[in-house]
Amino acid sequence: MIRSSASEMASALAQGEITSLALTQLHLDRIASVDKDVHAFLHIDTEGALAQASAVDAKRAKGEKLSPLAGVPLALKDVLAQKGVPTTCGSKILEGWRPPYDSTVVAKLKKNDIVILGKTNMDEFAMGSSTENSAYGPTHNPWDLSRIPGGSGGGSAASLAAFEAPLAIGTDTGGSIRQPAAVTGTVGVKPTYGGVSRYGLVAFSSSLDQAGPCARTVLDTALLYEAIAGHDAKDATSINAPVPQVVAAAKSGDVKGMKIGVVKELNGDGYQPGVRARFEESLELLAKAGAEIVEVSCPNFEYALAAYYLIAPSECSSNLARFDAMRYGLRVGDVNGASAEEVMNLTREVGFGREVKRRIILGTYALSSGYYDAYYGSAQKVRTLITQDFTAAFTKADVLVSPTCPTTAFKIGEKSNDPLAMYLNDIATIPVNMAGIGGMSLPSGLADEDGLPVGFQIMSPVMKDERMYSVGAALEAALLSKWGAPILSKVPALGGRA
Repeated sequence: MIRSSASEMASALAQGEITSLALTQLHLDRIASVDKDVHAFLHIDTEGALAQASAVDAKRAKGEKLSPLAGVPLALKDVLAQKGVPTTCGSKILEGWRPPYDSTVVAKLKKNDIVILGKTNMDEFAMGSSTENSAYGPTHNPWDLSRIPGGSGGGSAASLAAFEAPLAIGTDTGGSIRQPAAVTGTVGVKPTYGGVSRYGLVAFSSSLDQAGPCARTVLDTALLYEAIAGHDAKDATSINAPVPQVVAAAKSGDVKGMKIGVVKELNGDGYQPGVRARFEESLELLAKAGAEIVEVSCPNFEYALAAYYLIAPSECSSNLARFDAMRYGLRVGDVNGASAEEVMNLTREVGFGREVKRRIILGTYALSSGYYDAYYGSAQKVRTLITQDFTAAFTKADVLVSPTCPTTAFKIGEKSNDPLAMYLNDIATIPVNMAGIGGMSLPSGLADEDGLPVGFQIMSPVMKDERMYSVGAALEAALLSKWGAPILSKVPALGGRA
């Protein structure tokens, strides 16, 4: 059962073939069996999950009308507040913090009776592309435990690939949902910015952060998206508009007559041969399904990486100033009459990791007097140019596509001492966040060189998210027909049959 899709589990629950309590226990047992090797989770809420599951079963027994995913278990990225449950953002500075409130995403999960198994590992404050920057140790890729599961949401993606959960929530600031999905053979969606509330999402870069659904199929991400999406008065950036009908789009998977634009600047040199080969094969399958493949140019994308690493650190340097040891979280050095400033300095020195400190310093410098216009101001102008590139491209194509990232999963430790090499993993995903549009990654096969998963990225205009679900479902169906089985059927069993 735990290798089934979330929609298949939901159907089994609705038909009385299994209870939510039993299904939840199966996943808790799976976590107990394999997570010592994967380390996808930072906290397992066994008591809370079983209580939620029992409550769902009681509602079902009474004949109450339930949501489509009621009773299905989920893994939650540890950057979203959940009342009474440890929320650390992968950082020592928040170790032991238990929020007194639920984020809007968590509130909607609970309203839809989706069972939250626990909180997943992540790069500290979502800053990283490998989940090696967690203060609590790295997560391992279920395809090869010596390799990274992507980041910052590697824990959520790894939990799906290891069959520890059928659904997960991630957040995406520059690719942190899509890149982990690509290297673990799962599906991850970064919705239109403002499509899902950010209330209770601990901020890294407020103008870029976006929570979104992660799963093993396109339909499952669509079902989860509709559960968590919608306007929220608590979030000033939330879009007050109807939720795109992504479930209907995922079920139809119709691409006949659609124009699919291949972004020239995201399909050049520097991509692993196996990544490029799977991308070209996917384009051929979409063409056979009735889509028209065209090439588009987005010339300012070459500046996206540099602009992102000015904007995101600048916003992070402002957002992380709240961690001052005065109100909550870690406090170090509060002895012998130490001043508040001394306590703050000592706490931040101990509590923040190396990558977080690097980005705070970069951002503070970019915002400093005399440099603001030259760095942060210029980066925002580039952001406008990138948005204009997307606008022009979408006049020629319904969706845009590219490989999700240049390579398959690299070895743990391979790039940890080379920040620039690490940052380059997000070269194809960052433009989506800069423009606030939607982006999806789904598996397009395995690279010939190493047998590891490759991701295919689909990008759609603002609040036209249903388009990428249509294309994703069409490609998923074509690939399933070609392979004869889901790609995750090839993932190692990790200590026994799942």
